[in-house]
Amino acid sequence: MKKDIESKLIVKNTKPTSMRILVYDFLSSQEAALSLSEIENHFDNADRITIYRTLKTFEEKGIVHSIQENTTTKYKLCEDDCDEKTHKDWHLHFYCKICKQTTCKEDISFPENIQTNFRIDEIRLFAKGICENCLESLQ
Repeated sequence: MKKDIESKLIVKNTKPTSMRILVYDFLSSQEAALSLSEIENHFDNADRITIYRTLKTFEEKGIVHSIQENTTTKYKLCEDDCDEKTHKDWHLHFYCKICKQTTCKEDISFPENIQTNFRIDEIRLFAKGICENCLESLQ
């Protein structure tokens, strides 16, 4: 697994340090987007600034995309085709008002093949509501 993560980081022109490998591995096991605090809480002795810098580097290199949720930024791994110039997270980011989780809804997206005379680097689609799990428990 570690070699696989190292390879993914190298492909994205990112040096595979120990912390970057740990953060990538942790994010790859998460279904919901996580805030810096949530990520930091997973690592007992890690420096907050190091984790923050790792996330910022990942965002710059197209490894994670950030989701602005009110006053909090959450992070989720990108698909492999994102890069330094273009984040292809043209899907809906959904925040559940009950469980407070933000998830990527890949099946609801903005079409990528739109013909324009300008370049779109990023689109942010965000919705709030009640997720399918919480909706089910309400019934």
